[in-house]
Amino acid sequence: MNMDSQDYLEIAVSVADEMSAEIIEAVVAEIGFDSFMYEDGVLKCYIQSDLFDEAAFQESLGMLEGEYPYRVEKMAAVNWNAEWEQSGFTPIVVDGEVTIHPFGTEAQTPISIVLKPEMAFGTGHHNTTYMMMQTMLSLRDVIADGSVMDLGCGTAILAILAAKLGSKDVCGIDIDAVAARSAYDNVRLNGEDFPVLCGDASDLKAGAYDVLLANIHRNIIIADLHRYATAVRKGGWLLLSGFYESDVADIEAAAAQNGFILEGRRSSEEWACLALRRG
Repeated sequence: MNMDSQDYLEIAVSVADEMSAEIIEAVVAEIGFDSFMYEDGVLKCYIQSDLFDEAAFQESLGMLEGEYPYRVEKMAAVNWNAEWEQSGFTPIVVDGEVTIHPFGTEAQTPISIVLKPEMAFGTGHHNTTYMMMQTMLSLRDVIADGSVMDLGCGTAILAILAAKLGSKDVCGIDIDAVAARSAYDNVRLNGEDFPVLCGDASDLKAGAYDVLLANIHRNIIIADLHRYATAVRKGGWLLLSGFYESDVADIEAAAAQNGFILEGRRSSEEWACLALRRG
């Protein structure tokens, strides 16, 4: 993927607080937005000009409670590769076992994941991604012996971890073509070789997965739980995050209606992560 000198739009959304900004981030990341910055009651969302669908953006905001006025501005072309190489990101260590770090730096843990995410979402710093990795480590034996799908894969960080935990049958899916291409670049960068597809839950294969990972918005999870139930093998695992503690009751109820039993739960700064098993 060539990210050099691409035209981007900046959509500045007025929000009440940082929590509202995080919710909007999660929602609009599903329609192609790939970078965000929050400051002083304004969430700045960035997207390639040719990917911006204002009707879809308004529909996404309409899913949320409250009013969110916004303005759209065109940015000058930026060489994002050069920006990334200059700024990088701080390495993160998960439970002393996994290090996520920029290309060109070293790791001191048994598992090393190198990322060059460019403008795609997900370096492991967010609470939801971190908790998903913690939960995966707790299920390493299941992952090592099974088929794993990372739905809404972003940078493919979770799929890459699945491969490094020993799974020989891994796949990633992301609804955004730019993210999917970037994810596959990260897969190869880490010495792995598994497919990353551009698509959504309708592309899941029936009865194909021992572990299904979905770190996405709560409304999408609830809407697609019936697809997850078809895709996960009996006795298989569904790991979910991307939502708040306040959403857990609704998600757990919808999951139970689709044959999933809650086996584990994590929380961090009001974010939640659930481990469910298909009965």
